[in-house]
Amino acid sequence: MTDAAFGPEADVHPDATLGERDEGEPTIGESPTIRRGTVVYADVEIGDRFTTGHDVLVREDTTIGDDVLVGTKAVIDGACTIGDGTRLQTGVYLPANTTVGDRVFFGPHAVLTNDPYPLRTATELVGPTIEDDASIGANATILPGVTVGEGAFVAANAVVTEDVPPETLAVGAPAVHEPLPEELEGGNASR
Repeated sequence: MTDAAFGPEADVHPDATLGERDEGEPTIGESPTIRRGTVVYADVEIGDRFTTGHDVLVREDTTIGDDVLVGTKAVIDGACTIGDGTRLQTGVYLPANTTVGDRVFFGPHAVLTNDPYPLRTATELVGPTIEDDASIGANATILPGVTVGEGAFVAANAVVTEDVPPETLAVGAPAVHEPLPEELEGGNASR
């Protein structure tokens, strides 16, 4: 696949892997910027103006909207849905079965999980749901099946063990809910 396949504004590094030869190529919209070391599996669907840092992994059966940024060494571990205008900073991990809304922000090294009993018992993997305009701070951890509500804000280093209501601040380990400070109210700005 060449830059020309993505329109005149495309910048796809030759060391990026887009699909596997035997499995075809992912569907990627116009004007992507895909940096060295990025791997995107064949059955992935991505909208326009997709941007990656270096060494990004986007695994199978994932759908990504328009204007999404995935930072260096971030991993989207398959069967995920990510809305328009979402930003994943360096080192973010999204496990399989995660749902992310529009204009969500993930700070560096935020980690979401989908297995409530790793290696202890067989169980269904249930990824978190992060609703529109939520912000997840650096190094925050979101546990399996948790929903972070629309416009909620998860502070840096928080460990979120239960649902966060819309327009609420989650802070601490385990996270407690507090009213959202006035300066954090409103949706996330597109950048």
